Amino acid sequence: MNLDDIIQETKTYNCLECGKCTSVCPVARHDPSYSPRAIIEDALLGFEDELVFNQKLFSCLTCYTCQQLCPSGVDFPVFTQKARAIAQNNGQHGVYAHSGQLQSLARLMASPDIKQRRLEWLSEKYRISDKSDILLWIGCAPYFEPIFEDVEFRALDITEASLRILNLLGIEPKLLSNEKCCGHDVLWTGDIETFNKLAEHNTRLIKEAGVKKIIFSCPEGYRTFKLDYPNHGFEVDCELQHISEFLAERIEKGGLKLNEVRKKVTYQDPCRLGRHLEVYDAPRKVLESIPGIEFVEMPHNRRDSICCGTSAFTNCDSYSNMIRTERLSEATLTGAETLITCCPKCQTHFKCAMVDKGEEKRPTPQIEVMDLANLVANAMGGQE
Repeated sequence: MNLDDIIQETKTYNCLECGKCTSVCPVARHDPSYSPRAIIEDALLGFEDELVFNQKLFSCLTCYTCQQLCPSGVDFPVFTQKARAIAQNNGQHGVYAHSGQLQSLARLMASPDIKQRRLEWLSEKYRISDKSDILLWIGCAPYFEPIFEDVEFRALDITEASLRILNLLGIEPKLLSNEKCCGHDVLWTGDIETFNKLAEHNTRLIKEAGVKKIIFSCPEGYRTFKLDYPNHGFEVDCELQHISEFLAERIEKGGLKLNEVRKKVTYQDPCRLGRHLEVYDAPRKVLESIPGIEFVEMPHNRRDSICCGTSAFTNCDSYSNMIRTERLSEATLTGAETLITCCPKCQTHFKCAMVDKGEEKRPTPQIEVMDLANLVANAMGGQE
């Protein structure tokens, strides 16, 4: 697509220059040089080079805070995504975090010749079945551990908790040894070619597996399968659920017994699960169903929730750290001892902020961060 096509598709031409997008943007709140309105203005004035070669194009969190308040219906996150594809074609990709390891992993997985060992973590204490029509999507969790061990985060803990929950409910799900990255990050940084390769592989693999339902513990994978695959011509033709929705459904039917857990907790709405997919009630229903849990909301919650500060592991800087610190401050001020989220990336970024305080070495609020799946697995205990 060219810039004019993107402007038409995302209704950017309707921009009133009211500045509401910039006023609510979490990045602009901390970085005075960043403005969604100014980026749109460059596009409308035909300043394509200024837009494409501006590193700030990759600072947008694509959190959808601006889009839900835009009076003209301008879809700035999608505009950003598609403009980044033009930038990629011109050799621009923003500043990759973690030395670009995660982007490299996605491109490696896009190769048909790559042989993975993604299920080596699986032990005999878990039950899986090749005959099951329920698939537990593992995603990139096996590759996160060596990258984020310095912040004491193991994404596979969330995967194992999800698997344990399913087993305790009598479900032996299918796991795929050759599934690949869903393509979320490469799509949102403009690498459409790699995204299409990953999407084609995964949809073919899932159809061959004959599954009827896929359960996700990662909101980004869930969003990618639910919205982005169909938008790019890929269909998996089965039911998709985030594990919070699966658990809420079980609670509704009276099929989930939870033991007492004495904790005061607050909840972080992940952007992809919340504003992107409008899944707000399910995680809260699960939290409120655990005996002993005292649940308190942060002032900014649901549609107004503050993003964890980085999207697609790109342009992670001091401003990203300020956003995370702001959110951690809000969490601790509730008096909660634990911040619950449903997104591995949220947990990664919050733990990173508490370990690496940035160049300024400012004081960072400290709070336990835990995934909802881990909390539920603990509440289910050893029940059969």
